Amino acid sequence: MTTRRLTVAQALVEFLGHQYTERDGRRHRLITACWGIFGHGNVAGLGQALLESGPDTLPYLQGRNEQAMVHAAVGYARQCDRLSAQAVTTSVGPGATNLVTGAALATVNRLPVLLLPGDVFATRPAEPVLQQLEVPYAGDVSVNDALRPVSRYFDRVTRPEALIPAALQAMRVLADPVDTGAVTLALPQDVQAEAYDWPAEFFADRVWRVPRPAPDAGALAAAVRAVRGARRPLLIAGGGVHHSEAEDALRAFADTTGIPVASTQAGKGSLRHDHPADVGGIGHTGTATADALAREADLIIGVGTRYTDFTTASATLFAEPGVRFVNLNIAPFDSHKLGAASLVADARAGLEALTMALSGHRVAAEYEAGYAAAKADWERRVDAAYGADDDSARPSQTQVLGALDALADDTDVIVNAAGSLPGDLHKLWRARSRRQYHLEYGYSCMGYEIPAAIGVRMAAPDRPVWALVGDGTYLMNPTEIVTAVQEGININIVLIQNHGYASIGGLSEQTGGERFGTAYRFRAGDGTYTGAPLPVDLAANAASLGMAVLRAGTVGELRAALAEARGANRPTCVYVETESADTVPGAPEAQAWWDVPVAETATRPAAVAAREEYERYAAGRRRHL
Repeated sequence: MTTRRLTVAQALVEFLGHQYTERDGRRHRLITACWGIFGHGNVAGLGQALLESGPDTLPYLQGRNEQAMVHAAVGYARQCDRLSAQAVTTSVGPGATNLVTGAALATVNRLPVLLLPGDVFATRPAEPVLQQLEVPYAGDVSVNDALRPVSRYFDRVTRPEALIPAALQAMRVLADPVDTGAVTLALPQDVQAEAYDWPAEFFADRVWRVPRPAPDAGALAAAVRAVRGARRPLLIAGGGVHHSEAEDALRAFADTTGIPVASTQAGKGSLRHDHPADVGGIGHTGTATADALAREADLIIGVGTRYTDFTTASATLFAEPGVRFVNLNIAPFDSHKLGAASLVADARAGLEALTMALSGHRVAAEYEAGYAAAKADWERRVDAAYGADDDSARPSQTQVLGALDALADDTDVIVNAAGSLPGDLHKLWRARSRRQYHLEYGYSCMGYEIPAAIGVRMAAPDRPVWALVGDGTYLMNPTEIVTAVQEGININIVLIQNHGYASIGGLSEQTGGERFGTAYRFRAGDGTYTGAPLPVDLAANAASLGMAVLRAGTVGELRAALAEARGANRPTCVYVETESADTVPGAPEAQAWWDVPVAETATRPAAVAAREEYERYAAGRRRHL
């Protein structure tokens, strides 16, 4: 048998350079690059291996924060429809544990990323070694075990030969449309540097085929009967529509049947905003059109959705007493939710089969006319929220979105994850193409936007990419600006300054918390954070990290700055201070409830009133069995 003598780290890098996915006859590199920050736990192992192999085998990308490197890799994988991914290597200790948040985000959103943290010595030459967690009852635990619950696959490679099955299992999970997420191979620092005679077959090109399973005939027939028997059906498009590249199939289904299509945060853009059947976002952050349809629907067709609490308005949205569910999902776990008739299949294959089986069937003309009129009314409300009568006035947040909406075309990508922006975007943004709307709302992780925008731009180098961030998110994780500048990755940041955690401030007020601890202000005489705003200059900070910065104080200046940023040839930040939601009309209020428990007993009037409101809404919860 032919063998090659390499270290474990060298063998892993070589192996990763030969892994591919294939779907619909198109082949993609599975692992296209490796992000890394080096310390004593990986510098002489994976660091040396990446240096020796060179960029043709596995290109190296230098990051500034371990969590942010995972976010960048996740943004990249999502833009690549999960067919390509990136690896992230860190040292043992704080570098490794900094991966946990990013890993959770990847796994919650079912997006592939390969994590390669260093680990403590497998041979245990001395204990404790630097950064070793000593656990008195278990000698084989390290800080990397914190990654177990947030990984779809985890292995610790304590012997060279153990890398072979571990690496193969890791690739299987990364390429699996059901099981994918964060995959962790913990690599003890001594094992990384250990040599072994590897079989040449380990380094042969390997193709992981991504299937498109078709629906079972009996399950398909049951779903067709349910659709034909429904008078007010509504389809909810989730992220699985995008991952499956099923947008054309969904459009054909809507064209054939006239069934309206609402979208989750992950599914927005499954239909263009101007398609007659598109009724916008669904749930707590949804449109009035979609949520009214959901309340009256007698059949919900879920395609590629997990039915999060935002989508279901915490189990209060689907109010029709006899409502039934048909769930098309490649994951059996999701397809059976809400007591649904389960259709386990690839989203595109399933929609194509449903469309063919429903040939000649269409919803009643009055149903179509009703939701078309409601859609037109909602668009007028969007126009009002976006509009600005005075170009010399300070803009509101919704007017910021309106200015960007007027500038964007089909190629632009907007990236966001947290704060008040996701609610405004889900209700208002007019998605023009399948991957324009990039909202990470499974984990809603502050600090995701800037590194994710880097990943998106790497996957789509010809598309303008906008990271939309508030001041709270910016202060969490601005460090990858340096990476964008260093690598010439031309992203745009729209930095909205509203002096605090605006989203949670509003939620606090609604739930009796009176905006406690949510403003970025000096302490007042009574000890509360109600004094003057802090004298921070976030625009100056972005400039100090290497970005071009455009300050916009008015609506007119904002429009000009956005246009300049879009045409710039370097990473550019548009900084704008907005009017607060308290003083300027903005996005319409939430159209459906969200369950945030309120104090059951309290002495402050705000909390007492909020509890009364909470109990009124909570009474509408139901279990769909």
